[in-house]
Amino acid sequence: MSQVNDRLEETTVSRPEPSLFDKTHRFFAPDGIYAQVKGADLYPYFRAIEKNDGARAIINGREVIMAGSNNYLGLMSDPRVKEAAAKAIEQYGTGCTGSRFLNGTLDLHIQLEERLAAFMQKDACVLFSTGYMTNQGVLQSMAGKGDIIFSDKDNHACIVAGTQVSLAETWRFRHNDMAHLRRLLERARADRPSAGQFIVTDGVFSMSGVLAKVPELVDLAEEFGAALMLDDAHAVGVVGPGGRGSAAHFGLDDRVHMVTGTFSKSFASLGGFCVGSHDVIEYIRHTSSTHIFSASMPPANVATALKCLDILEEEPERVQRLWEISDYMREGFRNLGFNVWSSESPIIPVVVGDLHTCFRFWKDLLEEGVFVNAVVPPAVPQGQSLMRTSYMASHSNEDLDFILDAFHKIGLKHGVIGKNGHGH
Repeated sequence: MSQVNDRLEETTVSRPEPSLFDKTHRFFAPDGIYAQVKGADLYPYFRAIEKNDGARAIINGREVIMAGSNNYLGLMSDPRVKEAAAKAIEQYGTGCTGSRFLNGTLDLHIQLEERLAAFMQKDACVLFSTGYMTNQGVLQSMAGKGDIIFSDKDNHACIVAGTQVSLAETWRFRHNDMAHLRRLLERARADRPSAGQFIVTDGVFSMSGVLAKVPELVDLAEEFGAALMLDDAHAVGVVGPGGRGSAAHFGLDDRVHMVTGTFSKSFASLGGFCVGSHDVIEYIRHTSSTHIFSASMPPANVATALKCLDILEEEPERVQRLWEISDYMREGFRNLGFNVWSSESPIIPVVVGDLHTCFRFWKDLLEEGVFVNAVVPPAVPQGQSLMRTSYMASHSNEDLDFILDAFHKIGLKHGVIGKNGHGH
C-alpha cells in the first residue's frame, strides 16, 4: 500500500505544462473579449434550446420567436418529416456503423442520390455525412498537385478547409469581383497553361445573403476552360424555380459543372451532397477521403431529407412564401433605418457596428423574445458586427411584425437608428 501511495505522490508533483497550451490561457485572460462578455452575461453562443417547433423555441424556460435558424422551408417539426425519420429507425436502426464504401450503403442512400440528381437536373449525385465534409472532400478529391483553385474570399469555412487539404494552389479573388477573377485566370493562362483550373464559390453567401454572379462566373469558366462549382448550402430549397438553387435562379443549370449542398438547412436533417456528370461523381465517390473514411448518413437523416424533398416538390408555394417573407423583412428593416447590406435572400444581416454593442443588442433582443445570431469579427469586417437574421416559410405575419418591432425598440435604445427612423 505504501508503494501505491508513493506512486500517487509522484504523479501529483508539479510539472511544467506544454507551451502548446499557452494559447488556451490567453483565450481566458481577464482583459480579453471572452472574459468580458461572459462576465457581463452577454455571451451569445452555445445557448441551450430546450424545445424547438421551428418558428418558435424555448430558451431558458421562455418562448422566443426563432429568427436565427436555417430551417428555411419550416420542415424541421413537420409531422410528416418526423414520421419518416421514426419509420426509418424502426426499419434500419439508428446508424450504419460503417462507411458507404463498405457496409454503410442502404437502399435509402441510393434512392436519395437518384432523386437529388433528377431534382438538380444532373447525371449523378454522391452523399456525404455533413455539408462541411462535402466541400472539403470534393476539393480534396478534384483539385490535385499542379491544379489551381480560384476561391471567393467570402466563401464558407468548409471551402477554405477544402483548399487547405487539397494539394492544389489556391488563388483567392475579391468577393464577387469578376474583374479580379478574370485577371487571375489570365495570369494562370499565361504562367501555368497546363494547370487544371477550378472556380469555387458559394451560391448564396451565408453572412450577407448575397447571390453569386453566376452568369459572369459561367462565362469566365467557359472562356478559360475552368471547372465551376457552386456551394448551394443556402440556395437549394431557397432560390430558383422549385428551389433548385442559384444556377437554376439564372437559368444556367446546364452550364454549371458541379453543385454541392447540405441537408442541415432546407432539408431539416444532417448530411451533404454533390451533383454533376456521371464520371465526375463516380471519381469523387471513389477518391474523396471524407466519403470513403467516414460513417455514412444515418437512416433517419436520409429519410428526413427524402421526405423534405417530397414536400418541396409537392408544395412549391413554400419557396414563394419564403421570398414574400424575405422581401417584407428587407423592406421593413430598411424603412426602420437599418443597414442590411445587399441581401438578396432569406439571410438578412442587420448591421449594429461596435462589437460590444452587438452583444448587448443580441441580449436585449432575446429578452424581448427574439432569437437571432450575433456575428462579430473576423466573420465580418471590423466595425460591421451584426445580427444575422434568417427566415422560414412557416413564419406568420404576426411573427414578422413582432421581430421588426423588437428590432426598432432595441435599435433606438442603442443608437443604431435615430428617432427619425434613419440610421446613424
